[in-house]
Amino acid sequence: MYNKQPLTVDEQIAQLIERGLSISDSNLAFHFLSHISYYRLAGYWWPMQSEPKEGHVFKPGSRFEDVISLYNFDREFRIIVFDAIEKIEISLRTKLIYHLSHEFGPWWFQKLEIFQNVPEAVKTLAVIEEELTRSKDIFIKSHKTKHKDDLRFPPSWKTLELTSFGALSKIYGNLKNDVVSKDTIAKELGLVNHTYLPSWLQSLAQIRNYCAHHSRLWNKNLPGRPKLCQARLVVGLLNYQKKRSCTCFTSTCVA
Repeated sequence: MYNKQPLTVDEQIAQLIERGLSISDSNLAFHFLSHISYYRLAGYWWPMQSEPKEGHVFKPGSRFEDVISLYNFDREFRIIVFDAIEKIEISLRTKLIYHLSHEFGPWWFQKLEIFQNVPEAVKTLAVIEEELTRSKDIFIKSHKTKHKDDLRFPPSWKTLELTSFGALSKIYGNLKNDVVSKDTIAKELGLVNHTYLPSWLQSLAQIRNYCAHHSRLWNKNLPGRPKLCQARLVVGLLNYQKKRSCTCFTSTCVA
């Protein structure tokens, strides 16, 4: 049974020193641990600890200053990645709205016959409906007021402006492979066809959420693995992915 009790900041510092982490300036350490939680920083000193990790013993030469340097690097890294993913997200949303509205009409996203997995499409529509219900955006309120007798969702160019990147990636990935717009969008985003794009979008959506919630991105293992097109990637990157679990390095290359 878990029986650890909370530690004061001074006790946290003492514990780190006892475990072998070099702290040259206790006042500076107190400042950082007062503003950044112990367990948030733990993700950055984790590689500095010897095996087995359960012993919490730091390797020789481990320094608190290096932990903070990694933390600051990760914070700046997230800002850069988030900025890049924003461009991809907006572009994907625009292309989904434009191409599929021309191929199937303004309410294409409610046409279950164009999706591979209908139950999954229904779940996505339920998520979209929740987003519409919560929305305070003027253009949604205005649409509902003007068209209160129309029980359909607002057209895609309104509805999908509220849809999350995760939902957009699911919508794209779930489109039937014979939908012309699926290949068109992939090609416009620089890929040969639709085969590779869904896994990349899913990985980027995960990374986007990490960035949005200020979670650690450096040295993060991702649950999904983006599918690689070997003809377009250098051998070194392919070898890196084969040898290691899927960290954010491979996924952020596309951004």
